[in-house]
Formats: sequence, C-alpha cells, structure tokens
Amino acid sequence: MSSLAPLPVTPPAARERVAYLDNARYWVMLLVVIGHCLTDLVVMDSARGVYTWIYAFHMPLFILISGYTARHYVGDLRQIRRLVSTLVVPYLIVELSLQLITRHYDGEPERLMVLSPQWVGWFMAALIIWRLTTPIWRALKYPITVSIVISLASGLIEIPNALALHKTIAFLPFYVIGLHLDREMFERLAQWRIRVVSAVVLGTTFVASQLWATPELAPWLLWRIRYADLDAGPVEGVLMRAALILVGLALTAAALSLVPWGRSWTTAQGERTFYCYLLHGFVIIGLDRQFDLWARIEPYGAPAVLGCMVAGAVLANLLMTAPVARTFRPVFEPRLTWLFRDASESPRIKIPT
Repeated sequence: MSSLAPLPVTPPAARERVAYLDNARYWVMLLVVIGHCLTDLVVMDSARGVYTWIYAFHMPLFILISGYTARHYVGDLRQIRRLVSTLVVPYLIVELSLQLITRHYDGEPERLMVLSPQWVGWFMAALIIWRLTTPIWRALKYPITVSIVISLASGLIEIPNALALHKTIAFLPFYVIGLHLDREMFERLAQWRIRVVSAVVLGTTFVASQLWATPELAPWLLWRIRYADLDAGPVEGVLMRAALILVGLALTAAALSLVPWGRSWTTAQGERTFYCYLLHGFVIIGLDRQFDLWARIEPYGAPAVLGCMVAGAVLANLLMTAPVARTFRPVFEPRLTWLFRDASESPRIKIPT
C-alpha cells in the first residue's frame, strides 16, 4: 500500500474536466439506472443474472471515481461551500421529496426521516461523510488497509441507518483506494493487452452471472445487512465481503480499462450524470406507484427484462441532456451566496479569554 502515489497537501487551481473521467461517469450511470430498473424484477432468473453482474461492480466503480476526484479536498472555504451546495442541499431536496412521495402512495414512512435515506439518497449522504473524512485518510499511514478492516468488521455489528452509515462504511475501501490513485495508474489500464484481458473478464463474469446467480446472493450485493442477518457466521461473513471487495475491484479495473480517453458524445453526457442520478429515482417511483408498471410487465418474462434495460438506457441518456441540466441546475446547485462569506476572506474567530 505504501507504493501508492502521495496525496497533494494543497488544493490545486481549478482545472479542466478530464474526458476520460466523464466517459467513465457516463457508462457507470447507465449501469446505475438500468440496475434500478431491474430491481423489482430480480425474482426472475432472466433479470437476476444481469442485476447480479451490475451490482457486483457498478457502485464500487462509481465510488472509486468519486474518491479519485476528491483527492485534493482539504476543507477550505471554497470546497466547503461547494460541498453544501452540490451535496447537502440536493440530498435534502431529493430525500425529503422521495419520502413524501412514498408516504403518499404507501403510507410510509409515517414520519419524515431526513437523516435516514431510504433509497438513492444514501449515496449522497455517503459522499458527504467520505468527503469530510478525507483529511483523516490523508493522514493515516496505511489508509487502505484500515478502510478494508473497518468495512469487514462493520458487518459483524448492527449499524443504524443514520446517513446510510452501514453502506457508507461497507463501501469505504473503494473511496479510499480512489483517493490514492493517480493518472498514471489509469493510463496503465489502457494498454491493449490489459484491455483484452478486461474484455474477457467482463464478458466471462457476465455469462457466469447468468448461469449461477442465486437469490441468496442478492442481499449481499446491497452491502447494508450484517452477516448474522444473512445467515452467515463471523468468519463466513468476513470472507464473503472480502471476496466482494476483490471482485468489485477487479471488475472496476476491467471497466476502467475499456473506457475511452478521447472526447465523444458520451463525454458531454458524462458531465451531467449528477442530474441523472438525482432525477431517475422520481421517474422509477412514479411509474411503479402510479402505474404499477413492474407488476404489469413481469408476466412477460425475458422480453420485459430486455425492455427494462433498453428503457433504463434511454431514460439515463435523456436525463443527461443539456436541457435537463439547465432546468435543474438552479435547484440542485444553488449559488447560496447569501449563506457563505467570500472565499477570499479569512475567518476570524475571537477566542474569549
């Protein structure tokens, strides 16, 4: 672990977007939306395999990229202001809205639980915690080892859903690993030999998921249930989560290897994945609660699964378009100039004597 690139100690000036990262965001967002579209069909064999394959690595990939892009975080005024405007405020808006919608249709939750994310809000809550704890992972001598131990041990105890702590802690190693990567490591993955192996790995695991995915495996892929509740002993649980971490890292590396470095139409779409993530949950819940869509299409079997995958890809692309970004940017990225002091000002705290 000590060979990893050291983290910078000062935040750099604003830099241009990297096409490679936006391309990666685009493809992972497709997996996120398609995976969520398949959730209610996972009882079907034709959906379970695809669902298992996607959930084996789509969040590890998303989180690792998030860690890499947060590697310069030091908690200065500018960064705190952006954290509040692009994470805290959107989290509150999305979580409260989704809870109000589900309460309208299902009668639950009876009380609004803003600190207990029910669905997509968990990732934003986790990002807030990961970002704020970044200085800790910068200071530790063996941060990756420590994060893995914490993740493995967390499944041994009951953890409350406050700010999605169970998943935040379980997925922690992927964030910390991303935090300690550098550009050269991504470039090594682009070597043609590695790309060939990566394509084989992703293809093989996809086929294996269709053949051997079981209903018992699905709860493990949620990363939020303690081992005892999964009918696993401490040793079995730790080994299973360790295996999931290794699989997640292997498939993440394979996916990153195949991501193109040049600009294309996916690059522009990838710049707007933020809005897609925040909005797609509303569409899925609306179609489910208002039209009972998934229950209606389930009898159609494999064609319904394929249709959901295509519809998920179309929905993701629509929500990553420029008009959607322009419409929702004032909502999800408010300027909040009234709330914060100017970043050029040095805060003066008067300490009483």
